[in-house]
Amino acid sequence: MADKLHFSLVSPARELFSGEVDHVIAPGTEGEFGVLVNHAPFMTTLKNGVVRVLEGDVVRYRFYVRGGFADVTPAGLTILAEEARNLSDANAQEIDVEIEAAKIKLLELDAGDSKRAVYEHQISYLEGLRSALAN
Repeated sequence: MADKLHFSLVSPARELFSGEVDHVIAPGTEGEFGVLVNHAPFMTTLKNGVVRVLEGDVVRYRFYVRGGFADVTPAGLTILAEEARNLSDANAQEIDVEIEAAKIKLLELDAGDSKRAVYEHQISYLEGLRSALAN
């Protein structure tokens, strides 16, 4: 389909999406960007945020990503996310439980423990995910 963009969203856990779409909007570290079919090739890093997949002018899918890379080639757009979740499958109560569990683990660590940064980043990601559910 020449008039469609091939888009793949992959996390270390699994491929969350692969298909032909009209438009993808993603949270680049330099600012939000959109990709349509036949876009000029480029590669960029991503920040935490929502990836929106559009069919026509309608957002069909929303995924929340934690960092990663976006690669636009003549073959399409591939997003390799550090972590990603489909917002339509996300549950606010489960996310709240995950946030609290991460906060408890963070409190159990000594001030100089190198694992603190891992939990701080996870809490930030989960809080952003929780916020994205409300919007």
